Amino acid sequence: MGKAGRGPRGIAARAGGWSARHRWAAVGIWVLFVILAMAAGSAAGTVKLKDSEQLKGETTQAAKITAEAGVEEPAGETVLVQARNGSVKATDAGFRKAVDEVMKAVGGTGAVTGVTSPYDTKSISKDGRSALVQFDVRGDPETAGDRIEPVLKAVATVQDGHKELRIEEIGGASMRKTFDDAFGDDFQQAELSAVPVALGILLIAFGALVAALLPVALAITAIMATMGLMGIVSHFQPMSDSASSVMLLVGLAVGVDYCLFYLRREREERAAGRDAHTAMQIAAATSGRAVIVSGVTVCVAMAGMLFTGIGTFESMGLASLIVVAVAMVGSVTVLPALLSLLGERVEKGRIPFLSRMKRGVNGTNSGSRVWNRVLGGVLKRPAVSLVVAAGALVAIALPALGMKTQNLTLDQEFGDSVPIVATYGRINEAFPGGADPAAVIVKADDINATPVKQAIDDFRKQAVSSGASRGPIEVVRHDAQNLAFVYVPLVGGSDQDKAEKSLGILRDTVRPATLGRVDGLQAPITGQVAGSKDFNDQLTGAVAPVFAFVVVFAFILMLLSFRSLTIAITSIVLNLLSVGAAYGILTAVFQHGWGASLVGAEGVGAIITWLPLFLFVILFGLSMDYHVFVVSRIREAKMQGRGTREAITHGVVTTAGVVTSAAVIMVAVFAIFGTLSMQSMKQMGVGLAAAVLIDATVIRGVLLPAIMALLGDRNWYFPKWLRWLPDLTHDESAVAPPVGAPVGTPRHDDGRPEPARV
Repeated sequence: MGKAGRGPRGIAARAGGWSARHRWAAVGIWVLFVILAMAAGSAAGTVKLKDSEQLKGETTQAAKITAEAGVEEPAGETVLVQARNGSVKATDAGFRKAVDEVMKAVGGTGAVTGVTSPYDTKSISKDGRSALVQFDVRGDPETAGDRIEPVLKAVATVQDGHKELRIEEIGGASMRKTFDDAFGDDFQQAELSAVPVALGILLIAFGALVAALLPVALAITAIMATMGLMGIVSHFQPMSDSASSVMLLVGLAVGVDYCLFYLRREREERAAGRDAHTAMQIAAATSGRAVIVSGVTVCVAMAGMLFTGIGTFESMGLASLIVVAVAMVGSVTVLPALLSLLGERVEKGRIPFLSRMKRGVNGTNSGSRVWNRVLGGVLKRPAVSLVVAAGALVAIALPALGMKTQNLTLDQEFGDSVPIVATYGRINEAFPGGADPAAVIVKADDINATPVKQAIDDFRKQAVSSGASRGPIEVVRHDAQNLAFVYVPLVGGSDQDKAEKSLGILRDTVRPATLGRVDGLQAPITGQVAGSKDFNDQLTGAVAPVFAFVVVFAFILMLLSFRSLTIAITSIVLNLLSVGAAYGILTAVFQHGWGASLVGAEGVGAIITWLPLFLFVILFGLSMDYHVFVVSRIREAKMQGRGTREAITHGVVTTAGVVTSAAVIMVAVFAIFGTLSMQSMKQMGVGLAAAVLIDATVIRGVLLPAIMALLGDRNWYFPKWLRWLPDLTHDESAVAPPVGAPVGTPRHDDGRPEPARV
């Protein structure tokens, strides 16, 4: 407990007090920090995560072998030449002419090498209607997508001259370009939409332009600073393309939320008649502390991603951790300074006909009246409310028991929204597995030794005879490096399950019986299907340690922050229930297709591999925003002398406007991602939006008050043997009870004085 005469206790209270007293210094330091971070990041540059740094297992082993040998596997491209009807065959003169024109056109761009004729490589389908012209893109395969445009245009020109044929290109570079274009367009749309949506909701919440702009401005500056810091950090942990996008999403959500919590409490205390200094002190000691507790919890949750050993997750986790930390620091430092500078001018720019959601001490606005009615029913029958709400969420979560995860194929990711998907399907139909062949990287002391050649030949034969492939199987040798690349089209094609079975046959049966018999020979199998399986396997192995890390540390933080074993346990249980419900919705919509047409997700049939763990980490952290804020107000009311049920009503009702506004912003921002063209982004957006909506309504508005009402005084149970732990509770000495509120010793519901427990 804080002591009179010594000022408020706690980092948030001290930081807020200092910033309010040294407001120009606090603002100047923040602006300087943002500028320096951006300048340092720009000077350092950003190190991108390479494919060889993504995973452990065979795919990484294959990447390391090729990298150590100095062999860069070029980005391969394929042009499908296919008759539109059965009357034209690959042996016809017109078909041959088209093939020759394709080879000449792509070779003439100067951007490709190794152009091969289907008549030489036997790349003609069994029905004789399709043929494949194959070549490699010159230069770094990682950036081949940036140079493929002239080749695509050359192929399109040939297509214009042969209407009776389909002449379409697909390959590593063209698919990367398609993905990057869609990814960039999607996130540009999300970025352009997210800020106006957040600002519009804040305008409704505050009814004043200046007050609405503050959270958005601080969130944006936190994101800008983080972008610079990511450049510096990338020299120690390379960043994936998705890290920046996830950082933007998380940064905007928590940045706005944290400022909203702080700003609303300061406005509430001013509206209750407190002077500016006291209002700021109370906001710093209460909402400021809630921001730090929830921010640290989110950071701990994000740190859980670092235990996966997967490069993409590690970079996303680190980027998210940084932006949350920066937003948290900004909310408890520069925001108090800005509020002190603005004073009553924070209400400037009032919007006509738009009522402010004023938060009086009695909670008299419309939002409070709604929650008063809801809580009246919940507290009247807490057991019934608990059973009904918990039962509903468990029922919603049940589909998650059959959740199927996989890396989405091109047709699953984009559906019919991009032309290359149709090309992908046609090649897989005419040449099963040809669009995504497995690649066996054979490394030997002498790649031309007779036993090695014989083993490779036997592997090719058994790959077909075993049913794993229908061929053709191509071998590319690098004699100087003693390497051979064996490309095996997998039976199953775009059907991930069947393709993985074919991969399993190659790895577990064909390879040991052929290549495995040569001493000292290495033959890891890589490729799109292998990468997906290895990613899934590694992620599955990381689930338990990540879950344990996040849950244990969140429990400890709740225990220290509220000095209540009961609150810590219920926090974890409620968060897990919220996450489970989100999993159930995802599985129902995207795997089983229930209501999938509403979000344009027909035919996906699976959840993208990385999403369940990502959602768990993000949601477990973000849900603490509301939980800490609501429970803090309940505890504060309890320590001011209210009975448990009265404290619950006061805490939930007085935070209703803030939690509602924050939840609406998060749901709106996340829902934007549910409208994007990429199915993985749809899944992420729908999962996050559904979970936040459930968390802010059913969990905080029904389950939390019902459980706390049933537990009564046991909510504050803190065993004696734990009282040696540090006290990180509210500084109640900084919060004088409002006029008309009960004061004095905290009491039980029956009016008996309650012994001090914290």
